[in-house]
Amino acid sequence: MEVSRYHRFLRVSLLVTVCVLVFDSGILSPLTAKLSDNTYNYLGSVGTGVFAGVPENEINQLTAQISERERSLDAREAVLREREIKARSYEDSSDTDYSTYIISVILFIIIVLLLFNYILDFNRIKKMSYEKQVA
Repeated sequence: MEVSRYHRFLRVSLLVTVCVLVFDSGILSPLTAKLSDNTYNYLGSVGTGVFAGVPENEINQLTAQISERERSLDAREAVLREREIKARSYEDSSDTDYSTYIISVILFIIIVLLLFNYILDFNRIKKMSYEKQVA
């Protein structure tokens, strides 16, 4: 069977698509999924902006102060959540993530099988060429 440029292109496209999906899904590392989400959020907000002005009065100033306090409280809550997550991660350090090990073992098995296949093909072709020379 002849391998054309089209088939090569399909293989490369499939490999790139799989790599992008694995990166985007966060299978190997949750950091990659977070990075992807942050990129989507950043690209979605680039170039968009609207400014509207409201004349200042007492109610607007009070609303702004309340909003500022809420933002500071949200920031404090975020810091507390980070501390709780770190504390839990130290407690759960005995529980390791086995998905990386499982994927590594599966990949190793596939590579060994591929090598085994190439060795058997090489021996078969060598045997066929020897039989043609003898005959």
